[in-house]
Parts: sequence; structure tokens; C-alpha cells
Amino acid sequence: MAYAIDFAAVLEASKRITGKVRRTSVVRSDELDKLAGSELFFKCENLQHCGAFKFRGALNAIICLEEEDEVSGGICTHSSGNHAQAVAGAALEIGVDAHIVMPKSASEFKVEGVKQLGAFITFCEPDLKSREATAAYVLRDTQARFVHPYDNPNVIAGQGTAVLEFMEHVGEPECSWWESRGIVRDITLGEFDALITPVGGGGLLAGTCIAARATQPNCRLFGAEPIGADDAARSLAAGKLIPQTGPNTICDGLLTSLGELTWPILRDHLESIVTVTDDEVVEAMRLLHQHLDMIVEPSGAIPLAAVLSDQFRDLDGIERVGLILSGGNIDPRKLPFRR
Repeated sequence: MAYAIDFAAVLEASKRITGKVRRTSVVRSDELDKLAGSELFFKCENLQHCGAFKFRGALNAIICLEEEDEVSGGICTHSSGNHAQAVAGAALEIGVDAHIVMPKSASEFKVEGVKQLGAFITFCEPDLKSREATAAYVLRDTQARFVHPYDNPNVIAGQGTAVLEFMEHVGEPECSWWESRGIVRDITLGEFDALITPVGGGGLLAGTCIAARATQPNCRLFGAEPIGADDAARSLAAGKLIPQTGPNTICDGLLTSLGELTWPILRDHLESIVTVTDDEVVEAMRLLHQHLDMIVEPSGAIPLAAVLSDQFRDLDGIERVGLILSGGNIDPRKLPFRR
């Protein structure tokens, strides 16, 4: 079946954005390995520009538009947080205006991050219909080009570069941050038995599937999703796309439905989607802070919560697991495990 992207698109994206994105570190913790009963390797996209993997896809998509000379009116998107910051940051990198539609319910911390990057923000009601209608108005008013948060081939390809980099990782030369904390780093990776990423709209996980299948075809692929926003798990179980309705979770980056472009890739490549409670996510955040000295937002910490769950631990034949910590955009003064 033909998908929205192939591995060649991920390789092309990597060429475009290399040198403009951070080659994020891969770290380990003996203590977390013991808790999981397997070797865990963490790809720290929470340390990416703008605090999340989203910068990869946004930058790739905007560069592609720039190559077509189609960004004179700027870039527009709708997002509750990380994609908003990514588009704002990527537009700043390219030198064009960014027009961001954000729901009124968006985190103040993430709104402030978008403002600091010089983007123009238009607020809307916190539902998809309002987001899309407001974005359509902004597009008419500005003649900007729209970059979808996840259902865009160039965004998906850009997100896939995180796993491409993960698979190729042979150690980070700039590791003083880790060295000062005594954390394992500069890791040479072998084959993974499994890879797991968060899943909201599916852009990161779809890119992961394409890149992983080409580089480590025997690797088992999983998504991690909160029980309060489990449309991907229900879709995979039913074999058809089921829209998200009434999500209720601390994982604010995972509230969206899967996309028309991301769903077929996930349907055909995932073994399963592991669902966890918000309490398990908070505990994962606490463990990452305790053992890796990192602040990871709920949506980014959910892979660890999933790997520590009975659903994942009961699987046979998994000894080495790659996890993508997708983002770190949370106010450190409001960490849920410090209440």
C-alpha cells in the first residue's frame, strides 16, 4: 500500500534539517532498567529546539514550502502547544511570519513560549471545529500557508528523523550536562527489540514506523496513549479509524484524533497501543525527574508509563526498548508530582 511518505522522504527530511535541529542525546538509567525488567534507551526530544520533537516536522514542512516560494504570507497552524511553538520557532528560523491559532484552554506556559518566539496568536474555543474555522479566517486574512500539526506528509517525514537519528546514534559529543549529573550517556546502540512513542495525532509514531521498518525491520512497534484519550487504541482494535470524543487526560498533547494520513501507517505497522492512567503518567514523570534529572511533560513521559505497565511487561521476548521522550514543555513550578 502507498502511504503518505516512504523512507526516502525521511532521508530527504534529514538532509534538509540537519544542522538546524539538535541531535538529541540518548540516555539510560540502571535504576529504571530494574523497574522495567529490560534495558531502556531514552531519546531526549524534550531537549529539542522549542522543547519537543515537533520542531523537526514543522521545520521540514516550512523549508519545503520555502523551496516552492510559497511563504510570502507567512505560516499558519492551529495547536494547543508544542506544534504551535515548533511552527513559531521554525518560521523564525526561516524568517517568515507565524500565525498561530490556539484554544483559550491552552497552557499559559506554552502560550508564553509561542509569544516569546514572535508569533501572532489568535485564540479560539477549545474544540476542533473552532480551531479549523479560526484558522480558515486567518488564512483568508493573511494569505499564509497552513502547516497541519500532524496530517501533512512533510511533517510526518520530519518527525521520522528522530527515530532515524535514534537508530544511528553513536554517542553525543556535547555531554557536559549529563556528565555533571553522573548519568549514563554516549551510548552505542545495537538492535532494539521494541520502540515506543506517544500517540496523539500520530505524526511522530507514523514517522517512527516508516523509519524503523527500513532500518530495523524486526523491531516491534508500539504506541503509548492515556486511557482518557484512547482513540488510537480503539481504532487499532476495531481495524477502522475512530474519532476522538470528549478526551479527559493530563496529557494535553495527546487530545487530538488520528489523521487520515497517519492512521493507515499505524494500522499496518503497530503491534499494539499500550494505554495507561494519568496516575501512571505522573509516576513516570517523577521517575524521570528522579533518575534522569529531567523535566518531561505528561505527553512525553507516557512511553515510560507504558513500559512499566503490566500490559507491556507481560510481553515475551523484549529485552531492549527504545523510548522517545517527546517533549518537556511544562511549567516546572506546576509539576503534578510535587503537589
